[in-house]
Amino acid sequence: MEIKPFKGFRFDPKMVGDVSNCIAPPFDVIGPAEQQQLYEKSEYNIARITKGKTSPSDNEQNNQYTRAANYLNRWIKSGVLKQDAKEVIYAYVQDFQLAETTYRRLSFIALTKLEEFGDKVRPHEEVFEKPMTDRLNLKRATAARFGLVFMLYEDKQKIAEKIIEKAAAQKPLADFTFEDIRQRLFAINNGDDIDVIVKMMSGKSCIIADGHHRYMTGLTYSKESSNPAAKYQMLSFANIYQNGIKLSATHRIIGNLKIFNIDKFVTDLKENFNVTELSFGSAGAKAGTKQKMITQIQTEYDNDRNAFGIYGGNSAFYVAVLKDKRAMDLAVSDKSDAWKSLDVSILHKLVLEKLLGIDEQKIIKDGYVEYVKGIPDAIDDLIRLVDSGQKQVLFLLNPAKMQRLQMVTAAGERMPHKSTYFYPKMYTGLVIQKI
Repeated sequence: MEIKPFKGFRFDPKMVGDVSNCIAPPFDVIGPAEQQQLYEKSEYNIARITKGKTSPSDNEQNNQYTRAANYLNRWIKSGVLKQDAKEVIYAYVQDFQLAETTYRRLSFIALTKLEEFGDKVRPHEEVFEKPMTDRLNLKRATAARFGLVFMLYEDKQKIAEKIIEKAAAQKPLADFTFEDIRQRLFAINNGDDIDVIVKMMSGKSCIIADGHHRYMTGLTYSKESSNPAAKYQMLSFANIYQNGIKLSATHRIIGNLKIFNIDKFVTDLKENFNVTELSFGSAGAKAGTKQKMITQIQTEYDNDRNAFGIYGGNSAFYVAVLKDKRAMDLAVSDKSDAWKSLDVSILHKLVLEKLLGIDEQKIIKDGYVEYVKGIPDAIDDLIRLVDSGQKQVLFLLNPAKMQRLQMVTAAGERMPHKSTYFYPKMYTGLVIQKI
């Protein structure tokens, strides 16, 4: 891929104080409550641009996108956002914990010539149309890129990591903790180091780990813009061969089914799955039984078997394990073996579609399926939604395996919607590209 350094815009701490108050998660994981919290953090929080509020009085002249452009222009004019004096590649270091183990993810941010999907750039999962329109409208209004597209590449020599570690020994451009994750930004400003990274990336192909909407709308905008600078987009690159690349699961919770009976569903499920019922007799025993289910599906994952957990509100959790991989051959004829081996593909085809009648069109349009990132507190919240009757059944998945993701993209295919959750997210507002 063709990359180059650039002069990014960054929040000036002399103007905004604590820069962490200006940072936000990616737009598509911000709900209404968090949106309000981010607004209240600072009058300069980037969510005012990337996740702008709407109003019933919005019109063509005054709407979330025109307000975003006004924020951006005002912040640049007043010095809240200040452009760096020298072209650099930015080193982005994130320190975080998972299951009481500390990890560090190293990545770098550079302008990249946008390429159509193919050998050089491979998407890994399907995307929804609505966010595409939203991101394109924001680009048109602001002529800027705010959120990072997270790209994965392969380099066993770890060339960029050595340069990032050298840059990280210097004074950071930013250093703060956000959502329990330490975030640091450094400048790679040595010309030789920049040349080494540029040369290393020139022969690489990449997988989009996160930010498909931002990449695709960047491509669309580059074609309709007369500005040559629009052909380059700010992307963040991380080497697959580091221990800071972590995949979490994205669970599915189902609602709005006209008829659903958990006992009948479990019976039907047994055609293609070995199903283990884990009953609990009291509220006190529920948490332990839930953990037993989670442990069992993790064990199946470690043994390379396809499994997922189920909760339908009937005083039991279930573990479903695929009996025979050939069931997917009968259900799907136009996909690779790699695609058919994914837990999420099996769930969508053999369970959601075959047993519940939720096909691809219903997944996209009809609000039957809600996707929730796999963190412990989220699971308890999802269980409560089933218990209260707001939802009907919960499916708990294991994370996708990186090797399978690579195999699917190498076959030119995409995983189903919301198949992966790379943790942690790459946050918005550390650096901004103005076109």
